[in-house]
Amino acid sequence: MTGGRTLSLVTEPVVRIPDAKVALSTASVYPESTATAFEIAARLGYDGVEVMVWTDPVSQDIDALRRLSDYHRMPILAVHAPCLLITQRVWSTDPWVKLQRAKAAAERLGATTVVVHPPFRWQRSYARDFVRGIWRMADETDVRFAVENMYPWRYRDRELLAYAPDWDVTKDDYRHFTVDLSHTATARTEALDMIARMGDRLAHVHLADGNGSNKDEHLVPGRGKQPCAELLERLAVSGFDGHIVVEVNTRRAMSAAEREADLAEALAFTRLHLASPTGAARP
Repeated sequence: MTGGRTLSLVTEPVVRIPDAKVALSTASVYPESTATAFEIAARLGYDGVEVMVWTDPVSQDIDALRRLSDYHRMPILAVHAPCLLITQRVWSTDPWVKLQRAKAAAERLGATTVVVHPPFRWQRSYARDFVRGIWRMADETDVRFAVENMYPWRYRDRELLAYAPDWDVTKDDYRHFTVDLSHTATARTEALDMIARMGDRLAHVHLADGNGSNKDEHLVPGRGKQPCAELLERLAVSGFDGHIVVEVNTRRAMSAAEREADLAEALAFTRLHLASPTGAARP
């Protein structure tokens, strides 16, 4: 008390930043190489990388990946199994072998997550056993198998359901999920509703944006209509401890500098919104 008045201490709001690490998907530098992704991630200050296993031989080579990780001091946080049409022959033509090799790669590289898409409908045998098989594989390792939401394929007024059991992975029972906000845009589904259905099984985030085009756009977050900022703010409040992976399309970049500027913008957006005030100070 001073001069008859009581002084109170006013504290500044505390900012909560979750333990989640922000990684760069090597797919974000396509058509540049996997090695280029490590270099850019290190230069821009990402916490690590997610390796998209695809036709680039380096992405398939565990020893080469370890050397890149060590040289650039960039941890490999996740491995994206080769699930795309262009990777049907990468590592094997047998999808279960692909997942076994992705698991082995993650274990050897110190990654905590394998990202996997649901099967294509024409992979009938694989699709029939997919849910049970993912559970079996998850029981064999500490690596998380995080199944990613997809979308219907559309051409003009036609819609093809290309994935089985479903493109909406929340309709099936998986231990862990990956949510991709470019995919929610293409599916024209409410991203926050899907995330609510995932609940505490949401283990991994592919951060990108989209406008609801028939094409999977993977825009820099903030350039489309998806609730990228709101999702990050919710993760900050909840103390999310998974990984947030910037997976954007920079194929139209006119130069290396333009590509790097897009990836720097995506990282800045993510760090900005992945911080949440815990509440205003009280007198």
